[in-house]
Amino acid sequence: MDATPIFGVLLREAFYLAATPKLTGAERTQPQATFGRQTKAIVVTTGMLAFISFWRASAIVLCDLASTAYYIGGIVEQACGRSAPYFILAVMLFSYAVRAVYVESCSMFTRGGVYRVVKEAMGSTLAKISVSALMFDYILTGPISGVSAGQYLIGLINELLKLAHIGIIFPPDLSAALFAIAITIYFWHQNILGIEESSGKAMRIMQITTVMAVLMIVWCGVTIAIRGAHMPPLELKFTDASLGWLKHLPGARTIGALGIMIAFGHSILAMSGEESLAQINREIEAPKLKNLLRTGLVIFIYSLLLTSLVSFFAVMIIPDSVRMSNYGDDLIGGLAMFMVGPLWARIALRAFVVFVGFLILAGAVNTAIVGSTGVLTRVAEDGVMLDWFRHPHKKYGTNHRIVNLVALLQIATIVLSRGDMFVLGEAYAFGVIWSFVFKTLSVLILRYKDKYHRMWRVPMNLTWFRPGGKDFPLGLALTFLVLFATAVINLFTKQVATISGVSFTLGLFLVFVISEKINGQEEHAYGEEPEKFNLELIEEEQVDPIRLGLGPNKRLVAIRDPNNLTHLHRYLSERDHSEIIALTVRTEKGLASSDGGQVFSAAEEKLFSKVVKVCEDHGRAVTPLVVVSNDQVYAIARIAYLLGVDEVVMGVSERFNPDIQLENFAMHWGSLGDAEEHHVNVRVLSDNQDIRAEI
Repeated sequence: MDATPIFGVLLREAFYLAATPKLTGAERTQPQATFGRQTKAIVVTTGMLAFISFWRASAIVLCDLASTAYYIGGIVEQACGRSAPYFILAVMLFSYAVRAVYVESCSMFTRGGVYRVVKEAMGSTLAKISVSALMFDYILTGPISGVSAGQYLIGLINELLKLAHIGIIFPPDLSAALFAIAITIYFWHQNILGIEESSGKAMRIMQITTVMAVLMIVWCGVTIAIRGAHMPPLELKFTDASLGWLKHLPGARTIGALGIMIAFGHSILAMSGEESLAQINREIEAPKLKNLLRTGLVIFIYSLLLTSLVSFFAVMIIPDSVRMSNYGDDLIGGLAMFMVGPLWARIALRAFVVFVGFLILAGAVNTAIVGSTGVLTRVAEDGVMLDWFRHPHKKYGTNHRIVNLVALLQIATIVLSRGDMFVLGEAYAFGVIWSFVFKTLSVLILRYKDKYHRMWRVPMNLTWFRPGGKDFPLGLALTFLVLFATAVINLFTKQVATISGVSFTLGLFLVFVISEKINGQEEHAYGEEPEKFNLELIEEEQVDPIRLGLGPNKRLVAIRDPNNLTHLHRYLSERDHSEIIALTVRTEKGLASSDGGQVFSAAEEKLFSKVVKVCEDHGRAVTPLVVVSNDQVYAIARIAYLLGVDEVVMGVSERFNPDIQLENFAMHWGSLGDAEEHHVNVRVLSDNQDIRAEI
């Protein structure tokens, strides 16, 4: 139904006949002294959700995914020779299929990381193993990116010292390790502050990186046009280290099926960062699926162009005699030194490249902390980690204890690796590939379980071939086969990765099992563990928009039953960008409400846990609020009046029809002030009803 101002006027007239006194002037900001109408408020500060745009989400993922352009070329060429760019390009094109897998899983589960999806498909044991492998990936993302940033910076400093004829040379590995530790500490602090702080830093990093990428691509194009260049040869030159346990196997060193798979496996690190899409999905604003698809497209195009082109340009422009010996860990810096142009311009370009590289690789450290925190938070919510880790920071509401754990593990990794890029790169690939394998297999299995509605699916579904009455997911099946074959090949070729990765995975798996037993939640159902909230008890007169951080465009949604949030779902589905206050009233009898002795009941904790989940699904921010009162409808009207909301939304009552609900609200609203000064729209929503009135 449309809004009915006349209905609202009739309700107000009916109320005026009741001769209830109105509040005017300063009295409006004070608690009502009338018997039976007392209120206090509890602000649920942790639940004040904030979401980020798809540009910011893309920046966070790209700080990991695009940062590999700075080190992947050297790692792959060291493993398989000058043909490395072709395999890096193949991996970047294949990353589109992996991205599609993550988008489908996120469309089913807002918190759709590896743990959740694998558990739904294959059970809790395999879910713990898969998330343990993923954590090995995330823990190594920070160190390899931080060390690479340090290598670029130290390389530039040593180059400048050499040009100035100063006989001081900084040890690259040790110096890079110290820089990596400093970067980790900085982004540890940023993530204690929260996601909006860290995403803002990532956005600025990617803006500067884009300027550098355009400049490099154009300058490389001019250099090739003037000097000419040859495409890299399509040949394989593996070392014994890159073949691992397969070094004596015939056919491993030639361009055949086995050789191509080995080279592809060494290049798989180029798409590290795709897994961050699932972790950042929770924070993407509405419309969530549309913005998730935009995020995926942005990161695919950006990383494809930057990573692939840089690897080709490096082989085409830097002479073979010095490329790996002098610039193996500093390919883009070396590329700058072999451009056309005067020496001062090339040094300036290299300085800019190093500056940007330092920023983006440092940003990857941030992404690693964000991703690791997201993964461990999901695991902790399922009772697999001790509840102690989930207690939010008193001031910022972040999972600071999990952030602390991740940062400590990353710093320990830097110290143990001593800044060796090849060791870090070899080990890093283990977690990347196996997390992709578990994820893709689980999404494939869930297609046949058909348990969840899919708003989006991985393309290539054969509708004409329907075993069991379902489409055959050809795209998913092919993606899984490629990933699984690559993972198996990597087990035998990457000795360092296999030994360290399996050890870390089994060790973390045991920690999860022991923690779960301590919690006593072996049969814990995912998602039923309530959120952890920070609370602030305030008096009624302290309830105002400024204190709650609200803007001018506000809506209040009254909630009560965690199993009946249909009106909230429906309201959030509407294309509206107003700020939302989710209000529940704790009803207590007596002349006055309680003094807050029981600050937050178990029922309220469960209710707002569901509210947070619903708002995450829709990508809409919410400010949760609890009011303690002995008159429920009056409390809703009073808080709506104090906050100056434009609209109040209620669900359909089980006891009264919507007309009676609106009349009751109007009677209480009329007692709060001059109706001519402050109007409010009221809606009663359900699946098939939308009753509106202007009061």
